[in-house]
Amino acid sequence: MPLPPPAAPAASDAARRLHAVMELARALATAHTLMDVVRTSARQARLAMDAALASISVWERDSGHLRVLVNDGDLAEGEEALPNAETYAVTDFPEIIDHTAWPNAWSNSVDEHDSEHERVVALRRRGRHGCMVAPIMVEGRVWGELYLARHADQPRFDAVDAEFAAVLAAQISAGLAQAEHYQRIEKLAFTDPLTGLANRRAIDARLDAAMNRHYREGTVVSLIVCDVNGLKRLNDERGHDVGDRLLERFADQLSACSAMLPGSMAARLGGDEFCVLAEGFSPDEVVAVAEDLCRRALRMHDGEGVACGVASTGDPVGPVTSADRLFRLADAAQYRAKGSRAIHPVVAGRGQPPDLTVSLAGDDAPVAAEPAAGLPPRDRRRFRGALHNADPGRLLAAVLGALDEREPGRVHRADTLGRLEIVADTFARMLDGVSWWISYVPPQGRALRSVRYSIHRMTGTPSAARARYEALTTEYDLAAYPASAEAVQGGGFVQQVGDVGNDPAEEDLLLIGGYKAMVVAGGTNAAGGWLVEVFTDDLSLPVQGLGPVLRALVAVALTGGASLPE
Repeated sequence: MPLPPPAAPAASDAARRLHAVMELARALATAHTLMDVVRTSARQARLAMDAALASISVWERDSGHLRVLVNDGDLAEGEEALPNAETYAVTDFPEIIDHTAWPNAWSNSVDEHDSEHERVVALRRRGRHGCMVAPIMVEGRVWGELYLARHADQPRFDAVDAEFAAVLAAQISAGLAQAEHYQRIEKLAFTDPLTGLANRRAIDARLDAAMNRHYREGTVVSLIVCDVNGLKRLNDERGHDVGDRLLERFADQLSACSAMLPGSMAARLGGDEFCVLAEGFSPDEVVAVAEDLCRRALRMHDGEGVACGVASTGDPVGPVTSADRLFRLADAAQYRAKGSRAIHPVVAGRGQPPDLTVSLAGDDAPVAAEPAAGLPPRDRRRFRGALHNADPGRLLAAVLGALDEREPGRVHRADTLGRLEIVADTFARMLDGVSWWISYVPPQGRALRSVRYSIHRMTGTPSAARARYEALTTEYDLAAYPASAEAVQGGGFVQQVGDVGNDPAEEDLLLIGGYKAMVVAGGTNAAGGWLVEVFTDDLSLPVQGLGPVLRALVAVALTGGASLPE
């Protein structure tokens, strides 16, 4: 609601508030644990704002809820100073999700007689007159909120109060940042640092537990898997910082949707892939939330929506005897949504028989709980399941099929760069690769220039990837890269970090980029010489023996009409 116009603050009020800020800063300097900071902050903020109650809540993004950590002051019936389970879905407070409102404070009052806003309803229920809310920002993202309330016999909150509440929230955020520093290592083990959602490790553990309950009790387990559209374009055209902001905004919407399925977990799997794991809900309830997520994503600034797939043990998908099987089903559904540019979720088991999604996911193959002695640890790669495959025959079939799908029956009529992009991108995705690059050298030339690339996920050295991005127009003398110079003439090679006989220049490229291996192939046509490089890391499939496969595919792409890169 619009705040009352501010009255000119008396000198005594200004001095009191300055003193309150100083007291809060001194108190936070001696608080080391998160709860120390929270309790101290609530008490000092209540006194500074002359409020009847001060509460501090944290936004738990993986569940989509605001959880009240502390209530300080005049407690209403049912309120606790240190509540165990006082939570509110963030969807009831949409202003906390709206990043355009940050970091300003806002207020509500029972004077809004016709308002059904959850905060106004709560004020009436608890016998209070007005409230002031200020988001608490930590590292540029909303961590939670400072909530202040007054009774009817106290002054109304005005614009000066809003400014002061924002100052207090900023002071609190500094204390929280210090406290969170001590917990960061433990927290990052199960949290995605960019979005604040659960990470891949956390979703693995939660899914295993959920499937065990499914086997014992028949609990319905469902997965929503989605891929943010347009991220590559945004990274290419405006840089990775802008792409990261898109991922953060989408994570906020995913968190809000997770709140519609209480007890669910929202997670970032890596790169542009996210998921929601839900237990105990009907498949229709989960699909409805996925539909809402798709609508929200289409409304996001800079975004192009999401490709969304859903799989549930409650749908006709056949026996689900492993967690991997459920993930493969959801991921195959998402893959189909991506390929068809669907603006609605694709749901496994709901297509015309035989269901293409279920077929794409392949047969179930339960994984032993522990590997046999002397064998490597079990493969936990779930997020593409059967869609990742390093078998040479499967690779050839997948890439040639992608070429034919782009230009049915007319593969050789596509432009050179377009054909090579299909080869590089499909080859890299089949291997779960990190990135690919296409470079060009004019006829009779010796200078190689990168003309197109894609980064599927960042390695441990993002600065190196950004450096290559910024150097797209830089020309490289092939004399410094003899292995690449030979590949441009129709050769190719596979190189892994630490292999005996590695080309030193190519080895340096792997080490600087944080890669594990590279598969390189090239060739020439009337337009000039071309080089395709596919880079992999520890999460990728093995690349041994795949050099001839990429050479053959590049040779196919270079046939037909030749065109210069733009």
